[in-house]
Amino acid sequence: MDIPTDRFYSDYHLWVKLEEGTATVGITEHAREELGDVDYVELPQEGDTITRGMAFGIIETSKAVTDLMAPISGQVVESNVSLLESPEALMDSPYTDGWLIVVEPADQDEFTELMDSSKYREFLDEAIDQ
Repeated sequence: MDIPTDRFYSDYHLWVKLEEGTATVGITEHAREELGDVDYVELPQEGDTITRGMAFGIIETSKAVTDLMAPISGQVVESNVSLLESPEALMDSPYTDGWLIVVEPADQDEFTELMDSSKYREFLDEAIDQ
């Protein structure tokens, strides 16, 4: 399973990539595999505020409707509106074209609460062992 080393990860299986003062958020490959085919995505709009640990959108599949839980707090500067028409990009390329939102982080200290790639791999391994 691909787990890029240039990102942070949440226990809700979202990744966060920090670049030039903004943070791009997306789902992990593990989440993609668990979700199955995505039918619908609902995302916040530019200017909306998200709060760490709170739902900021949903992903609907044939299996379930899943809340997207914010890995960090901040103001949304961009949403991937192409997912609204083509949600399959989440399945095809979760680490590139399938990104969800770009956020201006409100608190840089929240990144210390996220996992790096090696800790996220350990987190997945522990979950599989249980």
